[in-house]
Amino acid sequence: MKTATNNKTLCSNWAHLEKWFEEDLGRALLQAEEYQLSQALPDLFGYHLVQVGAISQNNLLGASRISHRVVLTVEPLKTSPVAQGPVCLAAALPLATQSVDVVLLHHLLEFDPNPHQVLREVERVLIGEGHAVIIGFNPWSLWGLWKLGLGWRGQPPWCGCFFSQRRVKDWLRLLGFDIVRARHFFFRAPIKSPKMTGIFDILNKTGAARWPYCGGAYIVVAKKRLVTLTPIPLNSRARRLVPDEVVEPCPMVDS
Repeated sequence: MKTATNNKTLCSNWAHLEKWFEEDLGRALLQAEEYQLSQALPDLFGYHLVQVGAISQNNLLGASRISHRVVLTVEPLKTSPVAQGPVCLAAALPLATQSVDVVLLHHLLEFDPNPHQVLREVERVLIGEGHAVIIGFNPWSLWGLWKLGLGWRGQPPWCGCFFSQRRVKDWLRLLGFDIVRARHFFFRAPIKSPKMTGIFDILNKTGAARWPYCGGAYIVVAKKRLVTLTPIPLNSRARRLVPDEVVEPCPMVDS
Protein backbone atom coordinates (compact mmCIF):
# COMPACT_ATOMS: atom_id res chain seq x y z
CA MET A 1 0.00 0.00 0.00
CA LYS A 2 2.85 2.38 0.83
CA THR A 3 4.53 1.74 -2.52
CA ALA A 4 1.31 2.43 -4.39
CA THR A 5 0.89 5.69 -2.48
CA ASN A 6 4.45 6.77 -3.32
CA ASN A 7 3.87 5.98 -6.99
CA LYS A 8 0.70 8.07 -7.08
CA THR A 9 2.50 10.99 -5.41
CA LEU A 10 5.39 10.76 -7.83
CA CYS A 11 3.00 10.52 -10.76
CA SER A 12 1.25 13.69 -9.59
CA ASN A 13 4.61 15.46 -9.21
CA TRP A 14 5.65 14.63 -12.77
CA ALA A 15 2.30 15.76 -14.15
CA HIS A 16 2.47 19.10 -12.31
CA LEU A 17 6.13 19.61 -13.20
CA GLU A 18 5.32 19.15 -16.89
CA LYS A 19 2.60 21.80 -16.59
CA TRP A 20 4.89 24.12 -14.58
CA PHE A 21 7.39 24.21 -17.45
CA GLU A 22 4.57 25.51 -19.66
CA GLU A 23 4.11 28.59 -17.45
CA ASP A 24 6.07 31.83 -17.88
CA LEU A 25 8.64 31.09 -15.17
CA GLY A 26 9.08 27.50 -16.30
CA ARG A 27 9.49 28.53 -19.94
CA ALA A 28 12.13 31.10 -18.96
CA LEU A 29 14.10 28.46 -17.06
CA LEU A 30 13.70 25.99 -19.91
CA GLN A 31 15.08 28.56 -22.36
CA ALA A 32 18.12 29.10 -20.12
CA GLU A 33 18.63 25.33 -19.90
CA GLU A 34 18.44 24.97 -23.67
CA TYR A 35 21.20 27.58 -23.98
CA GLN A 36 23.43 25.69 -21.53
CA LEU A 37 22.84 22.47 -23.44
CA SER A 38 23.68 24.22 -26.70
CA GLN A 39 27.12 24.93 -25.21
CA ALA A 40 27.70 21.42 -23.85
CA LEU A 41 26.09 18.89 -26.21
CA PRO A 42 27.98 19.74 -29.45
CA ASP A 43 31.22 18.54 -27.81
CA LEU A 44 29.78 15.11 -26.95
CA PHE A 45 29.95 12.49 -29.68
CA GLY A 46 28.70 8.95 -30.22
CA TYR A 47 25.87 6.95 -31.73
CA HIS A 48 23.06 6.98 -29.13
CA LEU A 49 21.75 9.87 -27.00
CA VAL A 50 19.04 9.43 -24.34
CA GLN A 51 17.06 12.09 -22.47
CA VAL A 52 15.32 11.01 -19.25
CA GLY A 53 12.93 13.18 -17.25
CA ALA A 54 9.45 14.63 -17.04
CA ILE A 55 9.68 16.75 -20.19
CA SER A 56 8.33 14.55 -22.95
CA GLN A 57 6.96 17.11 -25.41
CA ASN A 58 10.00 19.45 -25.36
CA ASN A 59 13.06 17.82 -26.86
CA LEU A 60 16.18 19.34 -25.31
CA LEU A 61 18.62 17.52 -27.57
CA GLY A 62 18.48 19.76 -30.63
CA ALA A 63 22.06 21.04 -30.23
CA SER A 64 23.57 17.57 -30.25
CA ARG A 65 25.42 16.18 -33.28
CA ILE A 66 24.30 12.64 -32.40
CA SER A 67 21.62 11.59 -34.87
CA HIS A 68 19.92 8.78 -32.92
CA ARG A 69 18.07 10.36 -29.98
CA VAL A 70 15.58 8.80 -27.57
CA VAL A 71 13.38 10.69 -25.08
CA LEU A 72 12.19 8.56 -22.15
CA THR A 73 9.41 9.81 -19.91
CA VAL A 74 9.69 8.81 -16.27
CA GLU A 75 6.26 7.89 -15.01
CA PRO A 76 5.36 5.18 -12.47
CA LEU A 77 1.75 5.09 -13.57
CA LYS A 78 1.34 4.64 -17.31
CA THR A 79 -2.18 6.01 -17.20
CA SER A 80 -0.86 9.55 -16.66
CA PRO A 81 -1.80 11.95 -19.48
CA VAL A 82 1.71 13.51 -19.54
CA ALA A 83 3.31 10.39 -20.97
CA GLN A 84 3.81 11.11 -24.68
CA GLY A 85 6.55 8.62 -25.53
CA PRO A 86 8.29 5.56 -24.08
CA VAL A 87 7.62 5.27 -20.35
CA CYS A 88 10.05 3.83 -17.83
CA LEU A 89 11.30 3.88 -14.26
CA ALA A 90 14.48 5.88 -13.82
CA ALA A 91 15.86 3.29 -11.40
CA ALA A 92 15.42 0.53 -14.02
CA LEU A 93 16.13 1.95 -17.46
CA PRO A 94 15.03 -0.30 -20.35
CA LEU A 95 18.46 -0.04 -21.97
CA ALA A 96 21.24 -2.54 -22.50
CA THR A 97 24.39 -2.35 -20.40
CA GLN A 98 27.10 -0.15 -21.95
CA SER A 99 24.97 0.78 -24.95
CA VAL A 100 24.50 4.58 -24.68
CA ASP A 101 26.99 7.35 -25.43
CA VAL A 102 25.27 10.29 -23.69
CA VAL A 103 22.49 10.40 -21.06
CA LEU A 104 20.72 13.64 -20.11
CA LEU A 105 18.93 13.74 -16.75
CA HIS A 106 16.59 16.72 -16.71
CA HIS A 107 15.50 17.57 -13.13
CA LEU A 108 15.24 13.87 -12.43
CA LEU A 109 17.22 13.46 -9.22
CA GLU A 110 15.02 15.98 -7.36
CA PHE A 111 11.83 13.99 -7.82
CA ASP A 112 12.90 10.35 -7.91
CA PRO A 113 12.66 8.48 -4.58
CA ASN A 114 16.05 6.81 -5.15
CA PRO A 115 18.48 9.23 -6.82
CA HIS A 116 21.51 7.05 -6.02
CA GLN A 117 20.03 4.12 -7.92
CA VAL A 118 19.24 6.45 -10.84
CA LEU A 119 22.91 7.40 -11.11
CA ARG A 120 23.94 3.77 -10.84
CA GLU A 121 21.63 2.99 -13.76
CA VAL A 122 23.19 5.81 -15.76
CA GLU A 123 26.64 4.36 -15.06
CA ARG A 124 25.42 0.93 -16.14
CA VAL A 125 24.00 1.94 -19.52
CA LEU A 126 26.84 4.29 -20.49
CA ILE A 127 29.77 3.00 -22.50
CA GLY A 128 33.32 3.60 -21.35
CA GLU A 129 34.09 7.33 -21.70
CA GLY A 130 30.38 8.02 -22.22
CA HIS A 131 28.93 11.20 -20.76
CA ALA A 132 26.23 12.00 -18.22
CA VAL A 133 24.64 15.45 -18.38
CA ILE A 134 22.65 16.46 -15.29
CA ILE A 135 20.48 19.55 -14.83
CA GLY A 136 19.10 20.34 -11.39
CA PHE A 137 17.85 23.05 -9.04
CA ASN A 138 20.40 24.75 -6.79
CA PRO A 139 19.42 24.73 -3.08
CA TRP A 140 21.94 27.50 -2.31
CA SER A 141 20.09 30.18 -4.22
CA LEU A 142 16.94 32.27 -4.18
CA TRP A 143 15.21 29.19 -5.55
CA GLY A 144 16.29 27.29 -2.47
CA LEU A 145 14.79 30.01 -0.26
CA TRP A 146 11.52 29.82 -2.19
CA LYS A 147 11.51 26.07 -1.65
CA LEU A 148 11.78 26.59 2.12
CA GLY A 149 8.74 28.85 2.02
CA LEU A 150 6.61 26.98 -0.52
CA GLY A 151 7.70 23.37 -0.16
CA TRP A 152 4.90 22.61 2.29
CA ARG A 153 2.34 23.08 -0.48
CA GLY A 154 3.51 19.89 -2.15
CA GLN A 155 3.61 21.43 -5.63
CA PRO A 156 6.51 21.07 -8.08
CA PRO A 157 9.10 22.29 -8.36
CA TRP A 158 9.15 23.34 -4.70
CA CYS A 159 8.27 19.91 -3.34
CA GLY A 160 11.37 18.32 -4.88
CA CYS A 161 14.55 17.47 -3.03
CA PHE A 162 17.15 19.96 -4.23
CA PHE A 163 20.67 18.52 -4.25
CA SER A 164 23.66 20.82 -4.46
CA GLN A 165 26.00 20.64 -7.41
CA ARG A 166 28.82 19.64 -5.10
CA ARG A 167 26.90 16.65 -3.76
CA VAL A 168 25.99 15.46 -7.25
CA LYS A 169 29.62 15.72 -8.32
CA ASP A 170 30.69 13.67 -5.27
CA TRP A 171 28.16 10.96 -6.16
CA LEU A 172 29.43 10.86 -9.73
CA ARG A 173 33.07 10.58 -8.66
CA LEU A 174 32.22 7.65 -6.40
CA LEU A 175 30.70 5.91 -9.42
CA GLY A 176 33.85 6.40 -11.47
CA PHE A 177 33.11 9.62 -13.35
CA ASP A 178 35.39 12.55 -14.09
CA ILE A 179 33.77 16.01 -14.02
CA VAL A 180 34.16 17.71 -17.39
CA ARG A 181 31.92 20.76 -16.99
CA ALA A 182 30.00 22.32 -14.09
CA ARG A 183 28.23 25.67 -14.02
CA HIS A 184 25.46 27.53 -12.20
CA PHE A 185 23.08 29.69 -14.21
CA PHE A 186 19.68 31.45 -14.15
CA PHE A 187 20.28 34.05 -11.44
CA ARG A 188 16.84 35.64 -11.48
CA ALA A 189 14.46 35.27 -8.56
CA PRO A 190 11.54 32.83 -9.04
CA ILE A 191 8.99 35.64 -9.31
CA LYS A 192 6.35 35.68 -12.03
CA SER A 193 5.89 39.47 -12.14
CA PRO A 194 6.45 40.76 -15.72
CA LYS A 195 7.19 44.25 -14.31
CA MET A 196 10.56 43.04 -12.97
CA THR A 197 11.78 41.68 -16.30
CA GLY A 198 14.43 44.41 -16.60
CA ILE A 199 15.82 43.69 -13.13
CA PHE A 200 15.91 39.97 -13.90
CA ASP A 201 17.89 40.62 -17.06
CA ILE A 202 20.48 42.58 -15.08
CA LEU A 203 20.77 39.79 -12.50
CA ASN A 204 21.30 37.20 -15.21
CA LYS A 205 24.07 39.27 -16.79
CA THR A 206 25.92 40.14 -13.59
CA GLY A 207 25.13 37.09 -11.47
CA ALA A 208 27.70 34.77 -13.07
CA ALA A 209 30.48 37.27 -12.24
CA ARG A 210 29.32 38.39 -8.79
CA TRP A 211 27.56 35.33 -7.39
CA PRO A 212 28.79 32.40 -9.51
CA TYR A 213 27.43 29.74 -7.14
CA CYS A 214 23.99 31.26 -6.54
CA GLY A 215 22.28 30.47 -9.82
CA GLY A 216 18.84 28.91 -9.56
CA ALA A 217 19.93 25.89 -11.61
CA TYR A 218 23.13 24.09 -12.56
CA ILE A 219 24.50 21.78 -15.22
CA VAL A 220 27.06 19.04 -14.67
CA VAL A 221 28.76 17.09 -17.46
CA ALA A 222 30.70 14.01 -16.35
CA LYS A 223 32.63 11.37 -18.31
CA LYS A 224 32.57 7.72 -17.29
CA ARG A 225 36.09 6.61 -16.54
CA LEU A 226 37.35 3.81 -18.80
CA VAL A 227 38.82 0.96 -16.77
CA THR A 228 41.53 -0.87 -18.69
CA LEU A 229 42.51 -4.44 -17.86
CA THR A 230 46.10 -5.64 -18.11
CA PRO A 231 46.21 -8.91 -20.09
CA ILE A 232 48.09 -11.80 -18.46
CA PRO A 233 50.16 -13.99 -20.81
CA LEU A 234 49.00 -17.60 -20.91
CA ASN A 235 52.48 -18.96 -20.18
CA SER A 236 53.07 -16.72 -17.19
CA ARG A 237 53.66 -18.26 -13.81
CA ALA A 238 52.04 -17.08 -10.63
CA ARG A 239 54.17 -14.82 -8.55
CA ARG A 240 55.45 -16.44 -5.40
CA LEU A 241 56.62 -14.90 -2.21
CA VAL A 242 59.02 -17.82 -1.65
CA PRO A 243 61.35 -18.99 -4.45
CA ASP A 244 61.33 -22.58 -5.69
CA GLU A 245 64.71 -23.37 -4.18
CA VAL A 246 64.37 -22.50 -0.56
CA VAL A 247 67.65 -21.81 1.19
CA GLU A 248 67.96 -23.89 4.34
CA PRO A 249 68.57 -21.88 7.48
CA CYS A 250 72.04 -21.95 8.93
CA PRO A 251 72.46 -24.32 11.86
CA MET A 252 72.67 -22.72 15.20
CA VAL A 253 76.16 -22.67 16.72
CA ASP A 254 76.51 -23.00 20.44
CA SER A 255 78.57 -20.25 21.93
